[in-house]
Amino acid sequence: MTASLNTDYNIANAQPIHRAEELTDGGREAKIVLGDQCYTLRITRAGKLILTK
Repeated sequence: MTASLNTDYNIANAQPIHRAEELTDGGREAKIVLGDQCYTLRITRAGKLILTK
């Protein structure tokens, strides 16, 4: 069974959905700012996500 992914909005959970590949602009890393803190989002070679401060 395959679920359809709405990339703009998850209606069931009322939460926005963001593709990691878009956040990293096709690369492996992106900076994410929350308040006055900056975090690094990395996509590993295994396809997993790591978020570090």
